[in-house]
Formats: sequence, C-alpha cells, structure tokens
Amino acid sequence: MYKLNQIIFTKKPHVCGSNQWIVRRVGIDIKLECAGCGRMIMLSSFELDKKVKPTLSKKELEIIEKHKNAQETA
Repeated sequence: MYKLNQIIFTKKPHVCGSNQWIVRRVGIDIKLECAGCGRMIMLSSFELDKKVKPTLSKKELEIIEKHKNAQETA
C-alpha cells in the first residue's frame, strides 16, 4: 500500500507543526521521515493506517504532484 518516497498526511500534526511524512522504508514496519523537521519514526502498517488522513485537500494534492514531478526530473 505504501511506496518509497511517497508523501502521506496524518490527521494530527507532528510536534514541529508539519503533518507531511515521507515514506523511507517499507516492510513489516514502515519508516517515516517528517517533512518539517527530518525526524525519523517507525510504525507498523496497522498503526499508520489509523493515523493517515482518508481524504486530502486540494493543497495537499498539489504538494504530492510537485513532489512526483521533482522525482521524475531527478
């Protein structure tokens, strides 16, 4: 379900104020990097599924598109 370098948005923001996370490792546990401060955390996919926003706003979708375009050009 989750892919490397995918941006996900959580329901609640991190302590730094950002709710954007970048998937850095996929396996039994999923390693995430906060897009705001760079902090790394690991969660089980079950835990992460509960914390991820089910629907995204237009602004969040634009951020995802910009990230995809930047990866394609790199």
